Amino acid sequence: MSSSAELHTRFFNLLPKVQKPGRYTGGELNEIVKDWADIETKIALVFPDIYDLGMSNLALAILYEIINNRPDALAERAFSPWTDMEILMRESGLPLLSLETKHPLYQFDIFAVTLPYETLFTNFLNIIDLAGIPLFSSQRDSSHPLIVAGGHATYNPEPIHAFVDAFVIGEGEEVIHEIISTFQSWKNSKNTRTDLLIHLANIDGIYIPSFYRDHYNKDSSFSHLEPLFDQAPKSVIKRIVAKLPPPPVRFIVPYINTVHNRIPIEIMRGCTRGCRFCHAGMVTRPVRERPIEEILTAIDLSLSNTGYEEIGLLSLSSSDYSQIIQLAKNIGEKYQNKNLSVSLPSLRIETVSVDLINSLPSSHRGGITLAPEAASEKLRATINKQLNNDQLLTTAQECFSRGWTTMKLYFMIGLPGETMDDIQAIAKLCKDVLKIGNKALGLRAQVHASIGTFIPKAHTPFQWCGCETIELIKAKQIYLKAEIRGKGLKITWVDPKETILEAALSRGDRRLAKVIYEAWKMGAKFDAWNETNNFPLWVDAFALANIDPAYYAHRLIATTDPLPWDHINVAVQKDFLQQEYLWSLQGFFRQDCRNQCFSCGVLPVYKHLRMNNPGDFWKCPEVNCSNLGQTTSGNLD
Repeated sequence: MSSSAELHTRFFNLLPKVQKPGRYTGGELNEIVKDWADIETKIALVFPDIYDLGMSNLALAILYEIINNRPDALAERAFSPWTDMEILMRESGLPLLSLETKHPLYQFDIFAVTLPYETLFTNFLNIIDLAGIPLFSSQRDSSHPLIVAGGHATYNPEPIHAFVDAFVIGEGEEVIHEIISTFQSWKNSKNTRTDLLIHLANIDGIYIPSFYRDHYNKDSSFSHLEPLFDQAPKSVIKRIVAKLPPPPVRFIVPYINTVHNRIPIEIMRGCTRGCRFCHAGMVTRPVRERPIEEILTAIDLSLSNTGYEEIGLLSLSSSDYSQIIQLAKNIGEKYQNKNLSVSLPSLRIETVSVDLINSLPSSHRGGITLAPEAASEKLRATINKQLNNDQLLTTAQECFSRGWTTMKLYFMIGLPGETMDDIQAIAKLCKDVLKIGNKALGLRAQVHASIGTFIPKAHTPFQWCGCETIELIKAKQIYLKAEIRGKGLKITWVDPKETILEAALSRGDRRLAKVIYEAWKMGAKFDAWNETNNFPLWVDAFALANIDPAYYAHRLIATTDPLPWDHINVAVQKDFLQQEYLWSLQGFFRQDCRNQCFSCGVLPVYKHLRMNNPGDFWKCPEVNCSNLGQTTSGNLD
């Protein structure tokens, strides 16, 4: 085993040979470096993509600050090396090191990985391998780090069950402390690794996949998971943070450009809109808002700590924040002469008002992004997107007339019930928006259509639907490319092969672990990157595992069938999702639940999780929580 000094020397000798060595050096402003020898528990925070992307991940920043605020623990960062660095590391036998102290990841106690999307799965395996840790949890013992995974791609944890010791289902701000304390007690007891997993399984929100066995029917369809230990619950309830803790304010400032060079301030978590395709909107319920004073304080501290000139006010729907106009006015008045740019990345068309537009600082008015998702009234009823084209065109007029030159519109194709009429409506709507822009700005107006493709996600009303075939997706993309072109019009789209892969992984069961492993062995990684994705490798991996990807990606599932993720309780109940699915088929809208509770299930689960902390009980701004369990079920009447 190489000494620490030797590892450092070998590592720094590689830096002149790679692109962007700033990805690997560490030493940035606000980096936290603790004395390794004096800290009881060491945690590697791992994001399995390159530094340029991972440093913009808010979950990583939150956990970094929370853990390092503890005197008995440290958190250090690690990211996937780009292909040039990986080749050199493997040639020189150099393990993956942390950024802060350059310790090999195998020397950490806990290896905590964030997985926001499924196309990171092969990167996840690659980073474990580069770290010198056995890939399969069954091959690890007490000498290896505990591998914990969380993030939106783990709400269906089964495709990567074989590689993870423990999953965190839900929000991590509180449960991370329980994991650390449990680990410390176990380490001092010198008990077996199984004993550690048993104690972790007793924590709400922790899923131990090795404590279950999967079963299948004679037709190979999924049957059920069988708990193998008394401590293994039949249903794992997601963690919900009662009150959002103060946001991080000492953001690390990279030496190189990252995806978002700004201060991210989460103003609200959760969403009440109920878009039927939206995974995040379902699994992050209930809505919790931060007070204006807390947000303004966080902005002040973050600006003084970093020197950034842009603030991102983040949530799933920033314009749904109940005091968004007042917040924007306060920021505009306070920083009007500071050349500060404020971005609202998630704006709802139906809540974008003239007052909000006028309240935003006017120093940087380049582009604004809106998400109509669909362009026809019929399809919007299917997906529960309550807006109309008149609202969108009015908003476009207000934005262009106030100096915005570019409007980016997000659309989704391949939605359940879609026809070519709906695709044609996308092209027409883009042209109509451009006409309004040209009238207000002349030929300076720009409309950028970003075309995504529907992917069925677990725990949504559309989890029973299939994804369209590559051929159908391509045909729709070809039509839109031909129609949305010319001066002022731009279109971007997603590779259909990437869509099919993500769809298969999103609805997978435990059998897909072999597919992921085989794909990684053959060289699959950075599957979300155009220059590195290799779909034929995945085709071969599915064939080696004797699995048809179409079974997972395209199949229409009966609502009565058991699902591989049924044991994961995200608080939004399955019968509510079934009703939403049936309503979508009939074109019925579900109203925003800010004014009426439709008993989706989240409030009783929340009460269960918070019953031991009444002083910390979350007060829903829309629903009287004293009436939990007494709400009225939604129905067609």
